[in-house]
Amino acid sequence: NMIVAKRLVTGVDIWLNTPTRPLEASGTSGEKAEMNGVLNFSVLDGWWYEGYRLDEKAGWALTDKRTYTDQGQQDKLDAATIYSMLENEIIPLYFAKNSKGYSPEWIQYIKRSIGHIAPQYTMQRMIEDYIDRFYLPESKRFEKLSADGDKLAKELAAWKEKVAAAWDGIQVLDITTNEDLNNNNHSGQKFVTTVKIDANGLADDLGLELVVDKVHDNQEHRVDTIPFKVVGKEGNTVTFQLEDKLRDPGVFRYSYRLYPSNALLPHRQDFAFVRWI
Repeated sequence: NMIVAKRLVTGVDIWLNTPTRPLEASGTSGEKAEMNGVLNFSVLDGWWYEGYRLDEKAGWALTDKRTYTDQGQQDKLDAATIYSMLENEIIPLYFAKNSKGYSPEWIQYIKRSIGHIAPQYTMQRMIEDYIDRFYLPESKRFEKLSADGDKLAKELAAWKEKVAAAWDGIQVLDITTNEDLNNNNHSGQKFVTTVKIDANGLADDLGLELVVDKVHDNQEHRVDTIPFKVVGKEGNTVTFQLEDKLRDPGVFRYSYRLYPSNALLPHRQDFAFVRWI
């Protein structure tokens, strides 16, 4: 409750938070401590992922990267890291007291924390974010959709019905790329990929992109999405083409993502049909 929280916050110098990354929902206790001048020491997850980067001389952090897939081993490493940072960095800083009996640099950490991080976690900032990012765009979108007797809303609804009815009938006719790209490649090598699609009546309503993931430590990380250009239309057949080059060494996985395209959609997920090729 609030009484216990008051005693906790006023009685500590470091707010230590060690969630299992990436499962921290927010970290409101750390935000509360921040607002009361307490320095944070946490995993880079939840709010601290953003807060720590505002001033890295206003608190301490454990990396957001995992070293082990086994959680028990990761916990042991995190514990060792925490004790090492406390012993070699944080505690010596706290006790580096001057002739007046306090640590000037510790006080600077607190001042930077209050001055640079705390103001970004107020109710005012939250409300402004909601207004700027959600309420105002949604209001403008509503005005646009409802104008002229809901004209745009009706057009989009009809378009979605058309795409949904024809989607399962789309067929991939051909995919061609450099013959030696998989077996003989190097950074900077150019390639051209051409994809022909039977659009099943949706020749003007499709987009295609190359999706590239890099494999590192048995984990896949999204590194790029590159759009294709439409280079030809003949009846229901649409020809997409991509000209690009290999940029980085390593192991990559890639695929082609086909999706409905309409400039009137507010964002891709407003109509989340997708076909992986």
